[in-house]
Amino acid sequence: MCATLIGGMDRLKPNYLQTAKKAGIKLKIFTGKENTIASSLTDSEMIIIFTNKVSHQARNEAMQVAKTRNIPVHMLHSCGVSSLKKCLQGTA
Repeated sequence: MCATLIGGMDRLKPNYLQTAKKAGIKLKIFTGKENTIASSLTDSEMIIIFTNKVSHQARNEAMQVAKTRNIPVHMLHSCGVSSLKKCLQGTA
């Protein structure tokens, strides 16, 4: 499974990747500094958005792609590794 994480903290990227790898999920991470992410979301099977660490523009762009491609979206307020772990365990 390939998932995309939008938001979060740069310093936690290695932890996010490790958590996803343990769950058997390939994870792409966009922390919000990217100009456009829509083209990178096309092969995702799930989108996770950390709502407290993402711009409205990035969230809206992700939601538009998810809606048109019928990709499930999980919105989490907390950007911690444990929140990601719980989300991934719920989908596995």
